[in-house]
Amino acid sequence: MAPLGDGVAPAAAAAADPGLVVSFGEMLIDFVPDVAGVSLAESGGFVKAPGGAPANVACAVSKLGGSSAFIGKFGDDEFGHMLVDILKKNGVNEEGCLFDQHARTALAFVTLKSNGEREFMFYRNPSADMLLTEAELNLDLIRRARIFHYGSISLITEPCRSAHVAATRAAKAAGLLCSYDPNVRLPLWPSAQAARDGIMSIWKDADFIKVSDEEVAFLTQGDANDEKNVLSLWFEGLKLLVVTDGERGCRYFTKDFKGSMPGYAVKTVDTTGAGDAFVGSLLVNVAKDDSIFYNEEKLRKVLEFSNACGAICTTQKGAIPALPTTAAALELISKGSN
Repeated sequence: MAPLGDGVAPAAAAAADPGLVVSFGEMLIDFVPDVAGVSLAESGGFVKAPGGAPANVACAVSKLGGSSAFIGKFGDDEFGHMLVDILKKNGVNEEGCLFDQHARTALAFVTLKSNGEREFMFYRNPSADMLLTEAELNLDLIRRARIFHYGSISLITEPCRSAHVAATRAAKAAGLLCSYDPNVRLPLWPSAQAARDGIMSIWKDADFIKVSDEEVAFLTQGDANDEKNVLSLWFEGLKLLVVTDGERGCRYFTKDFKGSMPGYAVKTVDTTGAGDAFVGSLLVNVAKDDSIFYNEEKLRKVLEFSNACGAICTTQKGAIPALPTTAAALELISKGSN
């Protein structure tokens, strides 16, 4: 936390929340088919579900007893106001939320394959979240937090890209920990290479990064199971790199140690939000005690909990409605891993 006199107003410093996690980026409506295993064209109906990875993380943090806030822009429409109401109902601070009268809230149609995996079709032309400007940022909210969390979708177009960069700069200047989950969504980028370049352009700003095995394969263009490829993503100054491997669990890498934690076998319905539940639970624990970066025993306990949270989130449709409570995660842990 920046000391007084480093550009932080006294009122903001007085209101500082030592465990606050601020998520930056997009929140949208996911339309999920009411029957798994069919194409969008074949689907007879859709379930409306709030989504957007950074918002999912904010709700996960709050549901697990942490303190969270969200910064992003919504259309001044029924969906936009509905989403901000959902943030409030989930205990997320919405001081950083804005409405745009000239653009719609983003929509995504999500095809669920029979195994619960997803394919996306997005409606953003442009959507309000893409139009957030640097001048509209609530920098005081960022400065009084402990962790600043973000993805890569906010990097795709201007003016949101510049707002993202400015928000990260403010977070780093105030001494926050920066958390990055790239969340690769190729249909939104001009090309695969543009996605790689964009995602990697802010890679070294982060203190800790979560990537899926599929994202490792995409970013390195190599085998995600080959540790050499994973370690090609490491850089000096990174505190923690976590690779999630679906139901197999996760792998972790720090400067001093590395290892893996098994996952949990559950009946998967929809994998939407599983990674966000994992990240949210990790951030709740980092906000409480960042010594987990240097203490392997503590880190393994936290990752055990995060794996359980991610697994539970796959057992029902939608992300935010499926986010687990601490009690549910502890119950799954008590039953044992795979």
